[in-house]
Amino acid sequence: MKRIGGLKQQVAAGLTTPTIDGRTPTQQLTECHQLTRKTQREQQRIYHQQQDQLAASSIQIAKFEALNKSQQQQLRDHFQQNIFPMLTPLAMDPSHPFPFISNQTLNLLVTLRYPNGFDLHMARVKVPVSKEVSPRLIQVDEDYTYVTLDDLIANNLDMLFPGMNIESCDLFRVTRNANLELDQESASDLLETIETELRERHFAPIVRLEVSTGMNPTHRGMLAAELGLDEEQDVFEIDCMMALRDLFELATLNIPELRDVPHYPMDHPQLAHDRRSIFHIIRDHGSLLLQHPYESFNTTVERFLRTAAEDPKVLAIKMTLYRTSAEGNVLDSLIKAARNGKQVAVLVELKARFDEAANIRWARRLEQAGIHVTYGVLGVKNP
Repeated sequence: MKRIGGLKQQVAAGLTTPTIDGRTPTQQLTECHQLTRKTQREQQRIYHQQQDQLAASSIQIAKFEALNKSQQQQLRDHFQQNIFPMLTPLAMDPSHPFPFISNQTLNLLVTLRYPNGFDLHMARVKVPVSKEVSPRLIQVDEDYTYVTLDDLIANNLDMLFPGMNIESCDLFRVTRNANLELDQESASDLLETIETELRERHFAPIVRLEVSTGMNPTHRGMLAAELGLDEEQDVFEIDCMMALRDLFELATLNIPELRDVPHYPMDHPQLAHDRRSIFHIIRDHGSLLLQHPYESFNTTVERFLRTAAEDPKVLAIKMTLYRTSAEGNVLDSLIKAARNGKQVAVLVELKARFDEAANIRWARRLEQAGIHVTYGVLGVKNP
């Protein structure tokens, strides 16, 4: 989304100047694709290896067709009640434009024909993965057997296309370029520029197409052509579960013997049992060296800010925030300090990659509390 996207932009712009390592953008792009494919093969090997290890602990991602009739009927009922209403097939033919494909969403390319008909028809079905409503992994019965949402949909297409003969069904996914560097030199407002970039990212050019192994070469070529991709360079066949981040759903299973021993950070020895003001402790012992994550962030840095927010002798707090998505306690202390009449100034790095939206949200919350917020310098990303 970043490196390949940026190189593609350079190639499209006709840049041929070698970088410091002596390679042109085209050479870099070629070598990146080679390394990416090698990494993908290793990823697929590890996936199949881990499936065997999970099966040894009675955890498996099964195929819908491998389930017994009772389990299939149970899932079919679940599909009809909870999944079917969220599906919207979109036809792909000369009278219907090729549908917009969102970044990293799962899609089914379905080919079908009318009974006794000769012409093939194609449709795209978006897989509605949602943590709250329709998770990717759907549990079968009460054991640790799961089927993927896309597999469930693919095996119940007769409800979506009643009376039609399903000829094939293939999974695919696209990756869009996230390297949208707008003209920040001429921008008058960095916040407005980043917000524009976030909106544009949704419609950014596609840099990769992933398809399930065994897809009809004609269908694969059609997708590549419609998406403006080089079939040889930009199309990747996936011989395992696509969108492997969804495997994190298995990490929520309450099976303690399969988990790593949890890490609990220790308290700093100078702070562990001393309940005085942290300023008095620093005055008596001098500077404290903190080692995160081995020592607790909450009982050190957050304690420091909580004390500063309440201490009447503290007149001002000035700090830099880079990624704010996991720093709710820090922000709460800053807001409390402002409400206690202290001068609070915060530099928020809006360009923290893929955390821009969260940083904008938190920055506005700080501003609403009366905190002076700055967003860095146009054209410069703060270290």
